[in-house]
Amino acid sequence: MAAVKLKFSSALSSSDPHANPVVIIGIPKNLAKINYHDINVKFGARVPEEIFSSALNAVQSSPDVCPLYLNSATLSPLPTKCSRHNAPSRSHAITKCVRSAAVSGKDSFIVIACEKHDVFPSAIAVARAYPLYSKKTNLSNKLQAGSTSSEKSLITVTVEYLLIGNTSPLTEDECIMLERAAESVRTTARIVDTPCNEMNTDHFLEEISIVAKELGIVPFVIRDKELENQGFGGIYGVGKAALNPPALAVLSHLPKGATKTIAWVGKGIMYDTGGLSIKGKTAMPGMKRDCGGASGILGAFRLAVLTGFKENLHAVFCLAENSVGPLSTRPDDIHTLYSGRTVEINNTDAEGRLVLADGVFYAHKDLKADIILDMATLTGGQSVATGKQHAAVLTNNEHWENAMVNAGLVSGDLTFPIPFCPEFHFSEFNSAVADMKNSVADRSNALSSCAGLFILAHLGFDYPGVWMHVDMAAPVHCGERATGYGVGFLVSLFGRYSNSALLQSIGPIIDEDIAEDARENEKKKMRLN
Repeated sequence: MAAVKLKFSSALSSSDPHANPVVIIGIPKNLAKINYHDINVKFGARVPEEIFSSALNAVQSSPDVCPLYLNSATLSPLPTKCSRHNAPSRSHAITKCVRSAAVSGKDSFIVIACEKHDVFPSAIAVARAYPLYSKKTNLSNKLQAGSTSSEKSLITVTVEYLLIGNTSPLTEDECIMLERAAESVRTTARIVDTPCNEMNTDHFLEEISIVAKELGIVPFVIRDKELENQGFGGIYGVGKAALNPPALAVLSHLPKGATKTIAWVGKGIMYDTGGLSIKGKTAMPGMKRDCGGASGILGAFRLAVLTGFKENLHAVFCLAENSVGPLSTRPDDIHTLYSGRTVEINNTDAEGRLVLADGVFYAHKDLKADIILDMATLTGGQSVATGKQHAAVLTNNEHWENAMVNAGLVSGDLTFPIPFCPEFHFSEFNSAVADMKNSVADRSNALSSCAGLFILAHLGFDYPGVWMHVDMAAPVHCGERATGYGVGFLVSLFGRYSNSALLQSIGPIIDEDIAEDARENEKKKMRLN
């Protein structure tokens, strides 16, 4: 696939499929509402109204792609059925449609017929279809991998929207936001797709610096022995055997007038061999993706800040490479984590929870966060619990649990709750010699819930703030490609804290926030009286 630049537009431009292929995507009932005289500008007089009408009738009863002009102009219907735990936008199907219709070497168009609330997830879905990273040796893929050739060498794919229903068209600002969202998703996926010989902790810190420079932020970094000196026994213990030392890095957005402090904490294991509890030859390939949580948070933080996030927002990156060497942590070692709690290591391949425990406690103690969310490719058991498309979410707050499910539905980054019940599950970490072990005694007892509870244990099960955990081990990739999971989910979940009207409109309303707003309004009335 050639190097691609994505553009988004609120209006249909004139084009000829002979020169610039076009695919028209939508749910059949939305496609049926398209007026030929509105869409005809995409056909260059090559598709008569009779052919278009026949194609519309055909896709109402058949899910197959319907050609309009050779293979250069097509109608691509999305599935009619959509269960209540799937995204109404059918975003996963959109990605498949775009991949199938992609034509190499030509500027092309994607027309999406949808309601306005499905615009954002459809943009995320299109972005997933155009990965950036490649080491294939043909020229076009060298460009895609990031050469210095001019932008004129890029293929432009323009996404245009036909909004269904009586709604206002997309504004220029909303189109810019969609382009930034696509950029963030593709960058997130590029980092996850890049192997560790090109994306170690040093390289990830460079990626953080690039985003920081774009946003006008100075990163805060604690690295190597300084981690040990300051008590970050989890991050340092996991990463100390690697050639490239571990790090805790923080990006902070502190707008005037903020009343909340939110921290997103990402697991950034650049490669996971399993340590001395080494993975098998079939389990280790793909472990370059173990930085997916941190990558998703980096992309989401960029997008959130660029679209005007109204509250304090910190992105905390827990970076390490879980390697084998003379300095490797051994099973039976005991580490003291940043929380002050001691952990007996009984499995060095349960390393993600160690780095995240340090990160979330730092978010609480040093950043004074009211709301802490950690995101990680944490357990293989996640795909068993919630499947390949739905991340597993765990939280101490039922209002935010509902919000996470809703944010998954409106963004296309699907989620589903797993049990939050420390009294049943945390005993799996009992240790005779330390505060806890790092891996469970019984792997058949709510494995993914237990892993999340290990992280919360360092805040304390009586933690009064909001804690959320997102285990996205399976959704981080589809086949051999990263998905950029997390960008759409996070900015949707916190959409009501954004200055973007589009994100505000899809951001779930938190019942707690409604109550808090009501209290603030009552206080204002009392002051006025």
